[in-house]
Amino acid sequence: MPSLTVDGALTRAAALTVHSYDVDLDLTRGDRVFGSLTRIAFGATGGSTWLDVRPDELLKVTLNGAPVDVAGLSDGRLELTGLAADNELVVDATMLYSHDGEGLHRSVDAADGLVYLYAMSFLEAAPRIFACFDQPDLKAPYRLKVTAPGEWVVLGNGAARQVSPGRWELAETKPLSTYFVTLVAGPYHQLLDEHDGIPLGVVARQSLKDALDREAEDIFEVTKQAFDEFHQLFGYRYPFGEYHQAFVPEFNAGAMENPGCVTFRDSMVFRSAATDSERSNRARTIVHEMAHQWFGDTVTMKWWNDLWLNESFAEYMAHRVSTKATKYTDNWIDFAFIRRWWGLQADQRTSTHPVASDPGKDAAASLDDFDGISYAKGAAVLKQLAAYLGDDVFLAGVRAHIEAAEFGNATFADLVAKWTDAGAAGLEEWAQGWLRTPGLDTISAERTATGVVLRRTAPAQFPADRPHKFTIGAYDAAGQLVASAPVLLDADEVAVELDLADAVVIVPDCADDTWAKIRLDADTLAQLTDVLPKISDGVTRAVVLNSLRDATNDGELDPRTGFAAVLAALPAETSDIAVGSMVAWLQSHLIGVVLPYEEYRAQLSAVLTERLGTVEARSSVQLMVLRTVVRTTADAELLRGWLAGIDVPDGITVDADLRWLITLQLARLGAIDDAGIDAELARDTSSEGVVHATRCRAALPTAEAKDRAWAQITTDADVSNYELYAACEGFWHPAQSELTAPYVERFFAEIAGTEKLRSGWVVARSAILAFPAYAVDGHTARLAAGLVGDEAVSAGIRRSVGDRADDLNRALAVRTAYPVG
Repeated sequence: MPSLTVDGALTRAAALTVHSYDVDLDLTRGDRVFGSLTRIAFGATGGSTWLDVRPDELLKVTLNGAPVDVAGLSDGRLELTGLAADNELVVDATMLYSHDGEGLHRSVDAADGLVYLYAMSFLEAAPRIFACFDQPDLKAPYRLKVTAPGEWVVLGNGAARQVSPGRWELAETKPLSTYFVTLVAGPYHQLLDEHDGIPLGVVARQSLKDALDREAEDIFEVTKQAFDEFHQLFGYRYPFGEYHQAFVPEFNAGAMENPGCVTFRDSMVFRSAATDSERSNRARTIVHEMAHQWFGDTVTMKWWNDLWLNESFAEYMAHRVSTKATKYTDNWIDFAFIRRWWGLQADQRTSTHPVASDPGKDAAASLDDFDGISYAKGAAVLKQLAAYLGDDVFLAGVRAHIEAAEFGNATFADLVAKWTDAGAAGLEEWAQGWLRTPGLDTISAERTATGVVLRRTAPAQFPADRPHKFTIGAYDAAGQLVASAPVLLDADEVAVELDLADAVVIVPDCADDTWAKIRLDADTLAQLTDVLPKISDGVTRAVVLNSLRDATNDGELDPRTGFAAVLAALPAETSDIAVGSMVAWLQSHLIGVVLPYEEYRAQLSAVLTERLGTVEARSSVQLMVLRTVVRTTADAELLRGWLAGIDVPDGITVDADLRWLITLQLARLGAIDDAGIDAELARDTSSEGVVHATRCRAALPTAEAKDRAWAQITTDADVSNYELYAACEGFWHPAQSELTAPYVERFFAEIAGTEKLRSGWVVARSAILAFPAYAVDGHTARLAAGLVGDEAVSAGIRRSVGDRADDLNRALAVRTAYPVG
């Protein structure tokens, strides 16, 4: 199916006004297809247009009562001619259920054989469910009817009512873009509540019933608190009636903001022990999707180049509102350690792009830019803007924007106009530097007799004049803040008076307020190992560690220095977010990549194992430390003992997901076989268990296991998306480099063919996960460059491989600059 171009969208939007959709879905036709009958009422000013539809079989189409030749369907488009001023189009089709998380996804729960469905219309997937004019600026109300098995629950964008056994009708919606239309259907376990006149509901699979019953109180509490805060901030009530949150199986993203019926990945209904950071992440995700109900759903972008604004705004609001309104207060620590790091890496790759994407890109190319820049950098920029404008002006512009464009479409320029009306000045210049120019500045500090000189350096390939508003902090040997000053860095060099008499460590942007690469001075670096663990503020520690991570990745800092700083910080770190993030960085970027695997793995494991003996029992940090011990230890007897309940640390329960984590490490060590994995699967027959088992089997250090996993990755068209991802995740490991060496060339020869097996998100995602990241040598880099340059390969795969190749090339540069072992 050709991707929609800007010109095509403009032409169709100018010619059509869509009045309504009536969609009737029959979900009782077996396990392969469903019936889809769509009536579209629309006005037209021209004589022709096209319809988007991707059926298994297009049965019948009529336009104003006259038949349309279904043989005219080509590449997902059906030409329509002879249009009148007012038209009724009726499309009767059978559609395929999907297994890739897009379209109408069908999942069978391995625990009990029950079938669950959910619709994901994003990423040009709506035509796989119903015939439509698929572009964001052709909004219309929807009326949905559904025939389903009698025992099923049915939910959607409008309030659902069962009018007879198995027959459901959903209330007419407000005008929606096609990509928001959803359906959730199956024998879901449902819990209901209400807040401030808004009916609330949550659903999950029956096999997660006990977990949902445990977790629902927290989910509902966060939802209610966020509603109150958003109503206060925006002065505009939630407009979509009921508010359901469906935790669904095999969901690709974290969640999707469908008005009235948000879908989430059901791993957020915790069946095993969860850390505070995992609960906090769930709360932010709930708040993020709720922010979209105003910004994205009530007001929607006209074209995909403004999708960044939906996501950046929701990301910023998720952290702000969660911190203000809920009990979860570590949100900006998470942003610094996890979200910012994601965006910082994206903004330094060859695929970097402006926050505000090129308006000339087609739909697919625009969606390729749906990354850490669109989310994290955009959120950081909006945080800067709110500080720059002041909250009163910032919120006044947002409120006016929502009221002016309710249930319609708008552009970033429209929002800028509202901010200007509210009192902002100079926004065009600000937007040019921050939003329309890619790349990020580097900020450094040099000590002087009266304080510091701060320097701002823009990347040579992306020059820009970006003002930075932040705080610089100075810390003594005990980690105490002894001096600080607010800074507006609006020139390449700014002097700041600061009393440094007792300061040993200086941290520019110590509160993580701007978007830049922070470089620490030599005196600070020399003291960091001693002082960093003593700094009490988690955000400041994250700023320092991000600086170390980035400087190491850039080859400006010896990786052994970065490794030593993390090892020094781990014994005293009190944030489970920080522990998990630091260990993940060491494992993904240093150990086995630029540092010899076994030597540095052993050092890390020893520090974590010692910390496990001292950390507070039953704390979230204890659980995170134990997980990192499992991931890094080579002590198979210790792991087997924990599986058997022997010497388990006080406060730890070896529950289902922890058992699988232990089993995965045993598999990587070659200390378990297929029979042992089968025994674990017999203990946990859920769909989660099946996915875990797939990952463990792919991790086994045998030729048979690797051949089996590779076949799943490259040839199995029927494997579910989660099992596919698990096979990719288990396949590569630095301790198995000799065993997997033949698959390096096979990856580059065979990954392009996976586009013929799958579509959309899953193609690009599996290419990222299956990339041979531990094969760090020039040959791998040359193979990657060849694939990226081959325009016959799908754009999504080339983008994924290109991003991984950038990481590989940076690792090669670090190895050259700092040869180790």
